[in-house]
Amino acid sequence: MHLDHAALWTGDLERARAFYTTYFNAVAGERYHNPSRQFTSYFLSFPSGARLELMQQPTVTESLPHSSPHLGYAHLAFATGSQQQVQQLTERLRSAGYAVVGEPRRTGDGYYESVVLDPDGNLLEITV
Repeated sequence: MHLDHAALWTGDLERARAFYTTYFNAVAGERYHNPSRQFTSYFLSFPSGARLELMQQPTVTESLPHSSPHLGYAHLAFATGSQQQVQQLTERLRSAGYAVVGEPRRTGDGYYESVVLDPDGNLLEITV
């Protein structure tokens, strides 16, 4: 048994695909479209073997606020390999206009991480 993939709804499929391929080294598979359901998606593959499905459908428009706790998805975590890479990627995302909601730091449980928002406001941990 293993986790096959995680999935996120997005309001702009191409913007989300570009974000994850540009900043997190994802490779996008072919765009899938089901006209009867008005559903479109991409599967993204990461160098580690992890996969993320980005999905868009006109009837899915509400997003959960990142600042208040809610049941369900909390965050995705991306491991960079070093503290320096955490800092570099955090600054690259900040410079590109993405919100950094947690500055690089050592957490109480020993992780070195920062927290940024993707284009749809989803929390992303950038860790070693």
